[in-house]
Amino acid sequence: YLIFKIILGKNGVPAAENFRLEQSTIADTIQGGQVRVRTLYLSVDPYMRCRMNEDTGSDYLLPWQLSEVADGGGIGVVEESKHDNLAKGDFVTSFNWPWQTVAILDGSLLQKLVPQLVNGHLSYFLGAAGITGLTALLGIKEKGHVAVGANQTMVVSGAAGACGSMAGQIGRLEGCSRVVGIAGTDEKCSILVQEMGFDAAINYKKGNVAEQLRELCPGGVDVYFDNVGGDISDAVISQMNQNSHIILCGQISQYNKDVPYPPPLPPDTEKIQKERNITRERFLVLNYMDKQEASILQLCQWIQEGKLKVRETMVEGLANIGAAFQSMMNGGNIGKQIVSVSK
Repeated sequence: YLIFKIILGKNGVPAAENFRLEQSTIADTIQGGQVRVRTLYLSVDPYMRCRMNEDTGSDYLLPWQLSEVADGGGIGVVEESKHDNLAKGDFVTSFNWPWQTVAILDGSLLQKLVPQLVNGHLSYFLGAAGITGLTALLGIKEKGHVAVGANQTMVVSGAAGACGSMAGQIGRLEGCSRVVGIAGTDEKCSILVQEMGFDAAINYKKGNVAEQLRELCPGGVDVYFDNVGGDISDAVISQMNQNSHIILCGQISQYNKDVPYPPPLPPDTEKIQKERNITRERFLVLNYMDKQEASILQLCQWIQEGKLKVRETMVEGLANIGAAFQSMMNGGNIGKQIVSVSK
């Protein structure tokens, strides 16, 4: 079977050369409680950049080890089982799935999936109906303070990414009256408005972001779903209203730098935050796992009803996962980045 190992971790932008593909063997027999699985899909996510550092900046994320198999969100099918609750043919998922084509895993650490909940799109369980969708939904519910009828304006940075594209749509479904996205290409901005129901989108590589925000958010910003940090976030925060809320989801612009998480705001921006009583608290979806099941069912219902539009960038083959990771970190994909390992 094939395995994918990390061979280099350092400051700077990650590249496909940071990984190595190897061929290995797997045990012929499995022990009690174990299952042998064939990998179908692997998730590639921005947070993984933090796992390339000795200190991930988070107590719940372990660093990838040099010359060891990388891991992350994955989905597979059971080929052999010695676990009471799993049978051959079951589809299963894990947040710590090894990047290899075949694996022997502890069945108690796997979650069984029901493909019908996502109209047969199994890979959605890694994105819109998985940890990505959960992050968007729970972030908005727990930190956004969105209320139906409150005439709130939400801005989403990294809006064409996996989480951002969900957050904008969910903000609307939860009651925001205006949703504006920020992305890096005209194509992404067009998709946000035409497919995903955003009211407007700003290409931050064209023109002045602060000026465009003033034009598109004349009543100021009430909720900011922050995926990127840096200069873009400073521009948004400068136009946030009194007692507004930042949902601190990610800071991808800072991941290649040796800074704490969440990174401190510049003095002028921090002054605005304090004077306007803007909340900016670290948000971890893992702190709300008691709400996971109901939230996943809500996401699946919206998908089935066509209220959540899902975009995936699918890359074929385990050998290409390093290149997919590099592309994702460079902002080259739209929606969720998925690697299809086997058919």
